[in-house]
Amino acid sequence: MATPHVAGRVALLMASQPEAPLSDIIQVLKETALHRSRTKGSPRYPHPKRELPNALKPTDKGTTTMRCAIVFLLSLPALVFPCPGVANQPDSAPVAVGTAVVDVTPSYPIRLMGYGSRKTESEGVASPLKVRAIAIGEGTDDNPDTGPAVLITVDNCGVGAFMTNEVARRLGAKAGIRRERLVTCATHTHCAPALARGLDFIFGVSVPADQKARIERYTKELIDAMEQAALRALAARAPGRLCWGQGSVGFAANRRVLKKGKWVGFGVNPNGPTDPNLPVLRVTDPEGKVRAVLMNYACHCTTLGGEFNQVCAEWAGYACDDIERQYPGATALMIIGCGADANPELRRNLDDAKSHAAALAREAYRLLSTSLAPLPGRITARFQQIDLPMAPRPDRQTLVKQAKLTGAEGMFARALIEGLDRGESLPSSIPYPVQTWCFGDDLALVFLGGEVVVDYALRLKWEINANRVWVTACSNDVPCYIASKRVLSEGGYETDQSMVFYGRPARLATEAEDLIVRTVHQLLPPAFDGPRKP
Repeated sequence: MATPHVAGRVALLMASQPEAPLSDIIQVLKETALHRSRTKGSPRYPHPKRELPNALKPTDKGTTTMRCAIVFLLSLPALVFPCPGVANQPDSAPVAVGTAVVDVTPSYPIRLMGYGSRKTESEGVASPLKVRAIAIGEGTDDNPDTGPAVLITVDNCGVGAFMTNEVARRLGAKAGIRRERLVTCATHTHCAPALARGLDFIFGVSVPADQKARIERYTKELIDAMEQAALRALAARAPGRLCWGQGSVGFAANRRVLKKGKWVGFGVNPNGPTDPNLPVLRVTDPEGKVRAVLMNYACHCTTLGGEFNQVCAEWAGYACDDIERQYPGATALMIIGCGADANPELRRNLDDAKSHAAALAREAYRLLSTSLAPLPGRITARFQQIDLPMAPRPDRQTLVKQAKLTGAEGMFARALIEGLDRGESLPSSIPYPVQTWCFGDDLALVFLGGEVVVDYALRLKWEINANRVWVTACSNDVPCYIASKRVLSEGGYETDQSMVFYGRPARLATEAEDLIVRTVHQLLPPAFDGPRKP
C-alpha cells in the first residue's frame, strides 16, 4: 500500500483514539481496506482504498494480528519518519576493520541440502559459494566489551552448532576470540551441499556410503574455510568508519496459506506478515571509500526449487556479487532475517533469483549513497544458550505406528524406537543459541538460531525500537524452525512436518517464544529497554 496513505491514516486513528491499543489500530487498517489486484502483477500488491469515518469510531475488537503495519512505518527511511542517518551527522571514530572471502564451491558432485525431493548429487555449478568474514575492533584483554568481534557468513542452508563451536575453539586458541564475539550466519540457500549433521531425515532414506563420504569431506573443508576467512579478516584490519541505515525491499511474500485460521499449504498469503526492512551497515576507509557492506533481509533463499540441482548461492549470493561490482575492492556480506515463513516472489528460475538480487542491491546502493548514522566501533557482545521446551512427545505405541510409514516420518520413527531400545529417552527440549552485539547505545544486532518466523523480529522491533535493532536468524545453529505462538496455533509445515526432517520428536511448546524474547532483553544493555519491554 502507498506509504503516505498508510501514515496519514495511522495518524488519524491514533489522534482520534489515543487510548486504543495497537492491535485495534491494525485491525481497523485491515478491515477498512479494499484490495484490488493490479492489472498486471501479483495480488499481493494491492491498490488501497480507505474508508475512515467508521474507522474513527471507538474500537472494541481485539486481534492477534502482528505489528507489521506500525513497525513498517517506524522503520521506513526519511519518507515518513526520520531515518537514523541524517545529513550533517558527525563521523564515527575510526575502528580497526578487516574482511576476507574464501571460495567454498565444491569441485565434485555432492548432495545438495534444502529439498527432500532431490535424489541425486549435484549437476554442475550455477554460481560459486563463498565464506565471507568481517572482523571489527582490536585488543585481546579480559574486558568483555573489548577485543575484536568476528562475523562469518556462509553460503549454505544451515551451519550447525558443531561447526560453529569448532570454529570458535580454533579462533579462541589462535586469535583469542571469545565465544560471545564470534557469530556464524548461514545465507540459507537451498542449493548448497548437505553437511555432516543437520536435517538428517530430509531425504527419507539413508544416504549411500560414497555420497556420505563426500558430505563429510565437504563439511571438514567448510569448517577449515570458515577459520581461514576469520583469520584473514583479523589480519586485514585497518582503520575504518562504521555507519548504518535502513531501507526496504518487497520481494518477500508470506508463504503460509490459511483457511479459517489454519495452515492449508504453501503459496502466497497477501495478508500474512513479512518484514520488508533492509538494514545496511557500511564500512569506509579514512578517505571515504566503501570497504565492506553488511546487509540483512528476511526471506527464504528458495527462488529455485527442488528440480534445480546445481550449486548456487541464490539471491543472497547474487546480491553480494552486485554490490561488490558496484564497489570494487569491497566485501559484501548477506545475512538472513526472520523470514522462515516467507518465500521470494516470483520463484521460477535463475532469472528471478538475479532479479531479486538486483532489487536488493539497488536499494542497498541507494542507502550507501546517502548520509547514514555513524556507529561507535566498540561492541558489547553477549551470548547465552537456553533450552527451548517442546510439546508432549509421542509414546512408543504412536512411534510404532509411524515406523510403518515410508519416507522421512517412518525413518525418523524407527530411529527414535532404536534409541528407546538402547535405554535413551526422547529429548524434551532443544539447545538454542541467543546472541547480541551492541554498537554503543545506537544499534543492537540480535542473532537467533534456527529458521525463525517473522513474528520474532516484529515483536522485538516493537518492544525495543525499530530504528535501533535488527534481528538475524540462521545464526550459530539451525536446530529447527522457530515458530511463534501465532504460527503454532495455525499449525502446518513450520510447526510440525519440518520437525521430522530436523530430527525433533515434537513441536515447540508455546512458551518458547516468550523465553526467547525474554532472553534477548536480558542480554541487551539497559539502554535498549524499550517503552514496551514486557
